[in-house]
Formats: sequence, structure tokens, C-alpha cells
Amino acid sequence: MYDAIVVGARCAGSPTAMLLARQGYRVLLLERATFPRDTLSTHYIHQPGVARLREWGVLDAIIASGAPAMRRTVYAVSGVRLAGQATVGDGSDTAAYGPRRQILDQILARAAEQAGATVRLGASVTDLVEEGGRVVGVKYTSDGREYLERCSLVIGADGMHSTVARLAGAATYADHLPRTCIYYTYWSGLPADFELYEAPGRWVGTVRTHDDLTLVAAYFPQHEFDQVRRNALDAYLRNIAETAPDLGERLSGATQAERLRAKGDQLNFMRQAAGPGWALVGDAGHHKDSITARGISDAFTQAALLARHLQGVLPDPVRTAAALRAYAAERDVLLDPGYQATLLTARLTVQPDRLALLRAIEGDQELVDRYFAVVAGALPSEELVSPELLARL
Repeated sequence: MYDAIVVGARCAGSPTAMLLARQGYRVLLLERATFPRDTLSTHYIHQPGVARLREWGVLDAIIASGAPAMRRTVYAVSGVRLAGQATVGDGSDTAAYGPRRQILDQILARAAEQAGATVRLGASVTDLVEEGGRVVGVKYTSDGREYLERCSLVIGADGMHSTVARLAGAATYADHLPRTCIYYTYWSGLPADFELYEAPGRWVGTVRTHDDLTLVAAYFPQHEFDQVRRNALDAYLRNIAETAPDLGERLSGATQAERLRAKGDQLNFMRQAAGPGWALVGDAGHHKDSITARGISDAFTQAALLARHLQGVLPDPVRTAAALRAYAAERDVLLDPGYQATLLTARLTVQPDRLALLRAIEGDQELVDRYFAVVAGALPSEELVSPELLARL
């Protein structure tokens, strides 16, 4: 009998299991894949996510793995070019990181295990166990055998197409159609920071990662997905050359290190966060377009939030139910601003009011850094707009 069974051991599941185990709970962490295992990802961890890793004592392992620090952000659109770094309120190092997922996820799963969680890889959940209208466990297969484990709470951290969410009947709301598709690959010999380039109907981004590689991603409107994939590499390179000419020139001297990857199902939704005996974290409960690279940082936020609300309440079903209601309400409040901003960005249209804002802050380093803090989710947008800035606008 476990206090909690967490399904999915990547960026949401492993931190959730780690934090609950550190509270003294008996935790089982199940993961369908075996690590190390890559997954589609933009890799980027914004400064609030990095702060979580530092707080949890995990950041040193990521740095030791060779993930390079990124201390400069570049954003260019319609003749405006901003360069700086997000301001972090506590005065800590403002570096961001973009570790490869086969490295990051393994580090996080190891941290959960070191905290006392039981970790079982290669375990696929097939069903939820219910009694009296409440989830009380899971059935899963591993090594050709079926197992049944009971618990006080099942936590789904198993991604956008969550099995736990489907089996629990989690309702979807704030549902918006996909707006972009992404093609990306890795390049060696490409000097780059965290760089963002925007043009009507196009978006390009770079993230430095392990092994001196740089991820370069090109975004297209969702309705162009089938057209682009007919000759994907040519469309990808043309997008970069037209949207980010300076980056395109640098790319001409670099070497493509891996195959071109694509993702067309950039779903945008909020799901019911919890129910009787179950809860969702990470992409299982909330997913949005990857264009703002908020997925990993938001997964950490949800893991910390759920663990805080569950502290001292398991296995009491009444107190757990109250904690889950509080978690669900606070989750939506925390994630909605980033969700709305992502939906706006994913339209791939250069908004006149945003362009006016960028032109107003260009050349003012303090305001540029504060703008990047808003983009990172480290600062609410209302704290950027001062009376002086309004006067400029």
C-alpha cells in the first residue's frame, strides 16, 4: 500500500515523486520508457525552473552533466532587436539551461529514487482500480507480467495523451485548436545564445545544449504542416534564412548533427486537475504550444504546488480531497497568464501593440531585462509597465 503512485517519470512526475518522498510518503514512480530515453522537446528551462532545480538540490547534477549555461537572450522582430537576460528577483544567477531530455529526465528520476521513491521503469499502466467511486490504485504491466498496486492517490504525469486522465475521465476545458507546427534539429559549430526571431507567419528559436550542439527550431502555421513535410528540410532552412538572416549565415558554416524532427499536434488545453483519488501534473493536466518553451518550467511549478498542498494530508481522504480542490484552483490561476500569452504568440502575427512596446523599451537595458523576466514567467506583466513606459508609449 503506497501513499501515492505517480505515473510518468519525466519533468513533472519525477519531481512530484521526489518532493512527496521527501515529506516521508511511500511513493511508487512508474514510467513506461526505460532511461536514458529522448523525447520531443525544446529543452529550454526558464529562470523560474532553474530556481526550482537549485532549491531542490538537483541543479548541480545538471551542470555537472555538461549542460551549458545561457546568460543572454536575443529577440528580433520587425527591425527591433533586444538583447539581455531575465531579471531574477532574488538576485541569484540568471542563467538558463537547455539539457537534452535523455540526460535531464534520468537525473530527475534518480533524484526521486534518492529521496526514497520506488522507481520502476518499463512499466505501462493499463487500468485504474476503483472502489466506491474513488481511485484506489493502478494495474500495470512490466516484463510481460501484470501487477496491481494500491494507494491513497494516483498522480498522472504521463504527458499530453495521458492514460490516467483518460481512465479517470478528466474533463478538458479552455480547449483551443493547434496553431503551429515545429521542425527542429541540432547543429554543431553554431555559436548561439537563447535566440528568438519573429516574422509574420514564422518563428525561429535557438537553444544551446549538451555536446556543443545548438537546437534550431522553425515554426510554421499549423495549416502548413502537410505542405511543409513534403520537403521539410528545404522549408526549414528557408524559414530560418528569411526569418533570421544573421542566424542563417551562421548556419551555413555549421554541420547538421541529427535528423530533422517534427511535431504537428501542438495541443492547447486545460484538463480537470483532480478528482476522487487522482490528480494530474505537467502536460497531463495542461498543455500549450511549445513556442514559448514554458513546458518544463510549468511542470516543475505544478509538481511543487501539488506537493505543497498534499503535505501532511495523505492518506486521510477528506483532507486529501480538500487539498486537491485547492491545488486545482491555484494551478489554473498560476498557469492561465502563460497560457493566454502562448496562445497569442502562437498566432504567428506581429501584434502592433506588442511591437510598440518593444520599440519603447529598446535601448533601455533595465526594461529589456524586465521584459525578458515577463517572458520567462519570473515577473508578472503588470510590473513591466511603469508610468514612464506608458508615457513613452
